[in-house]
Amino acid sequence: MSPLPELRYPSVPELVASAQGLAAREPGLCALRQVGVSRAGRPLHLLSVGHARRAVLVVAGAHANEPTGGSTLRVLAERVLAERELRADTSWHFLLCADPDGASLHVTPAPRSLLDYHLGFYRPTGAEQPEWSPAVLPPDRLPPETRALTGVIDELRPYLQVTLHGTDLGGSWVQLTRDVPGLAEPFAKSAAELHIPVETGASDAAGWPASGPGVHVMPGPETGVAYPSMPDDARHSTWYHAHRYGGLTAVVEVPMWASDLVDDPAPHPAPAAAMRRLAARLLRDAREVERILAEALPRLEGVDGPLLRAARWALGLIPGLAEDWIHTAPAGTTMAYVGSVDAFGRRLPLRAASMLLRVLRETDDRAAPRLEQLVATWCDAFAERFRARWVPLEHQVEHQSRTVLVAAQQAREQMA
Repeated sequence: MSPLPELRYPSVPELVASAQGLAAREPGLCALRQVGVSRAGRPLHLLSVGHARRAVLVVAGAHANEPTGGSTLRVLAERVLAERELRADTSWHFLLCADPDGASLHVTPAPRSLLDYHLGFYRPTGAEQPEWSPAVLPPDRLPPETRALTGVIDELRPYLQVTLHGTDLGGSWVQLTRDVPGLAEPFAKSAAELHIPVETGASDAAGWPASGPGVHVMPGPETGVAYPSMPDDARHSTWYHAHRYGGLTAVVEVPMWASDLVDDPAPHPAPAAAMRRLAARLLRDAREVERILAEALPRLEGVDGPLLRAARWALGLIPGLAEDWIHTAPAGTTMAYVGSVDAFGRRLPLRAASMLLRVLRETDDRAAPRLEQLVATWCDAFAERFRARWVPLEHQVEHQSRTVLVAAQQAREQMA
């Protein structure tokens, strides 16, 4: 990968300070308030701009390892303040970070390479992710971050919730809980202008209908899931909470590093065979990490915490996922879809290895150098296979911002 310009993603305290500045500058239009606390007692803040009853809710930081949303949220808040027509009949509400505990553990605000990104990597277990926990936990065990988010939705009753997500390497795509006609064309135009590929076969949306390239609409509850072993069914996430008030959710994904291999709509010549090969590699890679973990575990007696818990959780997903890939008919048959699965198959064991490496480093374990070499090798192979190129931070933010604004406009017109 070529050298990168200086870049930096804002921390949660920096986001809060920016929001405080806006509220102080425009007290008649802006208000900042606390809407909950995390499991560790960190405050969750909501910035509101405008006073119209019709509301849009924008959520950043649902996944700790997807930092672009915080930058996008700052730009959107400034834009809504500057452009009166955006708040003429709509109030805008920005949840600054849905998972501040996770954000405190993902420690790569200025990654220079995929290796930099993974050396500070953290992504919690599904049960600890605010948006996903309802898919894996009973209602009485939901974390406080989830309860705060659903409480905000209950209060605001937004016609549109937008949750800002991202991927380390790939393309941009949108997931909708209900179709938004008119979104696909400006989404694709924005991506093209900013040289961001559209991920036309995203494995996250495997088997979902598309209303346009890269714009995927979640199927109804009567439709089976593409990967039965995976515990996180989007239809049970907080994304659907807005539906009880007639609203919908748009999930806007944008890559940090782009790959032009994820937007090829051509049919794959042998998708089933390709999926079997990818499943075999996934299992092989997982076994390498598991061997190091098994060797180190006796020396980690008494060591516990979110990093080790998340690494073991990620490894636990892999056998079932590999079985899904081998025995379930491919949800897509395009080159883009198989490429997206290829990336996912590299990503999952790499993430587990990266979080385990942080544990081994913290305990000065003798297995750390060997695991560090494995992480570095996998990062290099990932970047080389997908011809990774950095997407300038301002392009990531501009594309995500444009998509949010267009989704709000189109969803509002759909209501009229």
